[in-house]
Amino acid sequence: METAPKTKFFRTTDVAQKWYVVDANGKTLGRIASRVAHILRGKHKPTFTPNADVGDFVVVINAEKVKVVGKREELKEYFHNTLYPGGARFESFKDLIKKKPAWVFETAVKGMLPKTRLGRQIGKKLKVYAGSSHPHSAQNPEVLSFEN
Repeated sequence: METAPKTKFFRTTDVAQKWYVVDANGKTLGRIASRVAHILRGKHKPTFTPNADVGDFVVVINAEKVKVVGKREELKEYFHNTLYPGGARFESFKDLIKKKPAWVFETAVKGMLPKTRLGRQIGKKLKVYAGSSHPHSAQNPEVLSFEN
């Protein structure tokens, strides 16, 4: 009697993690964020394991030049509450992309990751920079391009 092959589960130490650079210049925020989250999670690898951090590091440059479709630039709002009475605060996408473009991109990607300890660990492998330079050249990151 022959048994079926066993599914191999990989640990974080078993998988080599690579570094990628993604240029967000002119790309749509949600589309590029979902692709970056896919790579951070490790779903592009045949060694994907749902309960382990087997994804790669991603460096995003030109986060300030990301775009949104339609009227979202005026209509999209980010909500924050100070936890005081009447402490609801709203900021528009248009204002935040000028002040904190890296935060806008990080929020979009982290919203697509699991809301667990593993998700927080995976989120730390995302490095976002507003400009075109980054301090991770020592890791020899590969350039990763997506069709928009």
